[in-house]
Amino acid sequence: MKRTETKYVAMDPCRCVACWKCVDQCPRNVIGKAGFLWHRHVAFENADGCIGCGKCVKTCPNGVFFRPDEADPVRRESRSVLFRMERLQPLAFLASAVTGIGLHVAGHGAGHELWHNWGVAHVLASLLWLLSAGIHLRRHGDWYKKLVLRGIAKKEWATLVLSAVFPAVTVTGVVLLCCVDGPDSAAGLWHYQLGILLLLFSLFHAFRRR
Repeated sequence: MKRTETKYVAMDPCRCVACWKCVDQCPRNVIGKAGFLWHRHVAFENADGCIGCGKCVKTCPNGVFFRPDEADPVRRESRSVLFRMERLQPLAFLASAVTGIGLHVAGHGAGHELWHNWGVAHVLASLLWLLSAGIHLRRHGDWYKKLVLRGIAKKEWATLVLSAVFPAVTVTGVVLLCCVDGPDSAAGLWHYQLGILLLLFSLFHAFRRR
């Protein structure tokens, strides 16, 4: 089982952005890759092989690694909870997408009760997904800050489009929930089309990561 602590070094996976610099620098192959799709992060594959050289601490640009005696127990527990919440993102994202498509289909000819049931399921799944996505974006906050300073690289256009579509889907969803009667509405169609676009770019973003 992969661990987050060795005798000499501990890590906070919530801060990992999967750049894999530490994996390349570790002289004893202690650090490996873990997670699924866009939740990839580092973990100690061979924790007992750690010699405490500190290269991972010096190499990581996001402060993932630290000495065990430097950790604040309260903050570590809080980060652990956030990390577990973020790991729900693929499941919540899938549930939101499936219920969203089901809601759209139910809005064309199905009875009101069925449409309502799909709507409730979609709202609950989407709220869970928004929570996990918010934690995910918070973890990658430094990426957006550095983007302003260094400019946009060629491989980052998909992430930027995804970052723009995400709030658009959220806003149209809130408008539907609070202000508009959903079936056959223009706002509902916009929300559905943007949701499909978000689904496609999310899958592209996930699978292109190594």
